[in-house]
Amino acid sequence: MIRAYKKSDRREVIDILRRNIPKYFDPSEEVDLEIYLDNNLEDYFVFEENSKVIGAGGLNYFPEENLARISWDIIDPKAQGKGIGRKLMQYRIDHLSKNQEIDFISVRTSQHTYKFYEKMGFELEKVKQDFWAKDFHLYLLTMKK
Repeated sequence: MIRAYKKSDRREVIDILRRNIPKYFDPSEEVDLEIYLDNNLEDYFVFEENSKVIGAGGLNYFPEENLARISWDIIDPKAQGKGIGRKLMQYRIDHLSKNQEIDFISVRTSQHTYKFYEKMGFELEKVKQDFWAKDFHLYLLTMKK
């Protein structure tokens, strides 16, 4: 089940991030996620199975650019490869289809996951070395809504 994030989900989401370190995230990014959850959250959703959060992902809006950005996609390593990320992404794309002010969707990710977004229809725009942390490069991808 996909539902809106609640503050009570915070610990579970951070725990999922920790289980993805160092394969998909640098340890320094935990503080960034905490700041995001506490201060920069706009639309954030969790994927829940058997009353346990096993995935999460959000949206942030940039109306002056007619843009929404996919943010903080995290799937529990034990649940990866089972289509949860795809369902969570499609849920957000469907959510954005109702917003007439958004023309483009972007995602900022790393070399470890950008292929997933390409499979979802995003196109690679640019790469910046060591952006998130050493050996964690920025891959900026976009798609027209």
